[in-house]
Amino acid sequence: MKFTARQIASLLEGDIVGNPDVEVSKLSKIEEGTEGSLTFLSNPKYTQYIYSTKASVTIVNKSFVPENDITTTIIKVEDAYASFSKLLEYYNMAKLNKVGIEQPSFVSESAKYGENLYLGTFSYLGENVNIGDQVKIFPNVYIGDNVTIGDNTVIFSGAKIYSDTVIGHTCVINSGAIIGADGFGFAPQEDGSYKKVPQIGNVILEDYVDVGAGTTIDRATMGSTIIKQGVKLDNQIQIAHNVEIGKHTVIAAQTGIAGSTKVGENCLIGGQVGIAGHITIGNNVKIQAQSGIARNVKDDEVLQGSPALPINDYNKSYVHFKNLSKIVKNINDLEKSKWE
Repeated sequence: MKFTARQIASLLEGDIVGNPDVEVSKLSKIEEGTEGSLTFLSNPKYTQYIYSTKASVTIVNKSFVPENDITTTIIKVEDAYASFSKLLEYYNMAKLNKVGIEQPSFVSESAKYGENLYLGTFSYLGENVNIGDQVKIFPNVYIGDNVTIGDNTVIFSGAKIYSDTVIGHTCVINSGAIIGADGFGFAPQEDGSYKKVPQIGNVILEDYVDVGAGTTIDRATMGSTIIKQGVKLDNQIQIAHNVEIGKHTVIAAQTGIAGSTKVGENCLIGGQVGIAGHITIGNNVKIQAQSGIARNVKDDEVLQGSPALPINDYNKSYVHFKNLSKIVKNINDLEKSKWE
């Protein structure tokens, strides 16, 4: 697909400086720009590259004033980063704009789907599945019985959606994600063995939820595991049965959340964080990477360490930890001096 600078400027409501008819067909970093590519400049540390880039079109902030000659056509906008992100979204939508049911695939007679469905090869739709409009389901996806999927949701290759799962509109489920597998429920027996506890609940993803590749979200023992509106989950996250994640919380890769824990809204949780079960984490909480959380957390706390401490306490303690060998030596010297 090719676009002219004029068309891009119109889409972004920007002003052109240079050739309005120059065409672009690909995207690039500004330092790696080539003829026919579109790039952007928003971070001042990359300003030097605008004078040497071979990109045909560069999006810049309206405040940008060149200090040397440039060959690239520029489009001035209010926010270059936001405008480029908008173009990426537009480009991605065009790339994913597939329609139709490929064969071989299986669609149950009781399944219902809306307009412009794309169902990739070797995908499976179970009994009483209900799918909205403009949904894209890529090859090798399994969707179990009684699943509901809202409009404009995209499910990438190899994802598995177990029975009774509810997925809202405009969600993204990446490859290898497993939603609705049994929760980890086993009852200890007198002989030391374990008996499986049936997991009869489901998973609910509200609107605008993103689920990363290889992430697993377990069904509830009873009731629902709930991922609320706007939550963004990175790759390889484990969310156990009956967990609730509040609106617009963001969780980085390899985090694990044990059963029945409630996480509040607008939280930021770093990579490899471990969160114990049956606790409550408040709103606007920030948890640094590799922290371990085993207690309830109040609103607005910032935590680090394992077990996690308020970040200021952690930083103070860490200073002493780095000096521990010196502190021990000083104590030993003092003890020794007492006997001299």
